[in-house]
Amino acid sequence: MLRLYTHPACLQHDPGPGQAESPARLRAVLQALDHDRFAAIDRVEAPRASREQLLRVHDAAYVERLLSSAPASGTLRLDEDTLMSPASAEAALRAAGAVVAAVDAVIAGRDGHAFCAVRPPGHHATADQAMGFCLFNNIAVAAAHALAAHGLKRIAIADFDVHHGNGTQAIFATEPRVLFISSHQSPLYPETGREDERGVGNIVNAPLSPGDGSYEFRELWDGMLLPRLHAFKPQLVLVSAGFDAHRDDPLADLRLNHEDFAWITERLVALAPAHAGGRLVSSLEGGYNLSALAASATAHVGALLD
Repeated sequence: MLRLYTHPACLQHDPGPGQAESPARLRAVLQALDHDRFAAIDRVEAPRASREQLLRVHDAAYVERLLSSAPASGTLRLDEDTLMSPASAEAALRAAGAVVAAVDAVIAGRDGHAFCAVRPPGHHATADQAMGFCLFNNIAVAAAHALAAHGLKRIAIADFDVHHGNGTQAIFATEPRVLFISSHQSPLYPETGREDERGVGNIVNAPLSPGDGSYEFRELWDGMLLPRLHAFKPQLVLVSAGFDAHRDDPLADLRLNHEDFAWITERLVALAPAHAGGRLVSSLEGGYNLSALAASATAHVGALLD
């Protein structure tokens, strides 16, 4: 069984016209998943993340500032790319809460896999800074929850978004119980993710060059990243599932297609039973061409379901 976590509040976070990270992204994913093929998915309304859960990775002052900053109308700009609307704080709480609830469910054995169709995305958010469309670091909040609430000792985060997950890396750079593995385009925003950024031996960055496609992506994961994941023997696999490495995405220059996202998902699903009891939770990150996002997300969820 596959659980899908989402919440209507995630559609209400509206950075305003002309913004790449818009409600239309999540709407496209949910509409694509409203198909007979996915009828067996257990759809769950995401709870709010608690302050205790957020404070495991975010500074208290930042959490309070963000939750109290939503404007009464219009938008508030937090940085060049990141804006809040009246519903953004609620959406951010639900997005982080979705991944926490999914972790609880797979660890309890209710389901082996979960997909969190949420926004705002999370992997650029640092302990004290919103950036790159991200408010709370959803995947980091979930990983810290798995460590603190469930006592896990080895958690792997696999991030195949085209942009490096600088926030996730920064949060866990000195935490050896969390392995962060990322493939991403370089050079590209946020200009982090060099191979020599290794944390305490728990950070593995694998940059791809503009124009790289399926061959380079699969070679990188098969030859370098998946072996590192296997060697770590994770008790839980978390996935930052960004689909903006697609050839049609307007914000980057890689040349993947939806079949590549099915392929990497199949590899991660195959890895999970060996060490993690099959436990895998995926959360939506980037993807800004609506048709490419819908096709890629359905390929990803199809591989999780199969």
